[in-house]
Amino acid sequence: MADTTILALGDSLTQGYGLPQDDGFVPQLQAWLRDRGHAVTVINGGVSGDTSRGGLSRVDWSLTDDIDAMIVTLGGNDILRGLDPAETRRNLDGILKAGEAKGVEMLLVGLSAAGNYGPAYKRDFDAIYPELSDTYGTLYEPSFFTGLTGDSNDPAAAAGLMQADGIHPAAEGVTRIVAQIGPRVEELIARTESE
Repeated sequence: MADTTILALGDSLTQGYGLPQDDGFVPQLQAWLRDRGHAVTVINGGVSGDTSRGGLSRVDWSLTDDIDAMIVTLGGNDILRGLDPAETRRNLDGILKAGEAKGVEMLLVGLSAAGNYGPAYKRDFDAIYPELSDTYGTLYEPSFFTGLTGDSNDPAAAAGLMQADGIHPAAEGVTRIVAQIGPRVEELIARTESE
C-alpha cells in the first residue's frame, strides 16, 4: 500500500517555531504515526506568522495531486491581531471548500480565543471551528492545546511546557499535543484508506 500523504496547513505552531527541526509538530506527528505502523508522510505546510487569509491564499497550490488528507491549524495569528471573526470564518470556509473540491479528507483543529476582545468576539470566534467542521463533515479536534491544558483550557496548566514567549510549545509540549491529536489523525488516515 502506498504511503498516505497528509498536508499540515498551519502557522508557527505547525511549522515548529523555535524548535530543532526534529522536535516540531510535523516531525513528531509523523514519527508518532509511523511508530504505530502507519505508512504516512506528513508535509509541513506551516508558515510562521500566517493568518487564515495566508492559508487561504496558498491552499490551492499546496494541495498537489499526491495529497490524500489535510490538517488545518490556523487562526492563532488572527486572534493575536484581533481580526474580525467573520473574516476568519470566510477564510477557513474557503480552505475547507478547496480541500473538498480536491477530494481530500480533512481534520480541522480549533482554537479558543482569549477573553481580552470581549465576550462577543470570543463567542463568535470559538463557534467557527465546530460549525465549519459540521458543514464540511471534517474530523474535529477542539483545541490544539488540549494536550497541554486538558479540558480546562487554562493556560496556567501549560506552565513549563511552553517556550519563553508563552505562545509556542517546547519540545515536551509538542509531544503532549501530538499524543492528543494523533488519534484524530489516525481516524483521518482510516478515512483515506476506506475510499
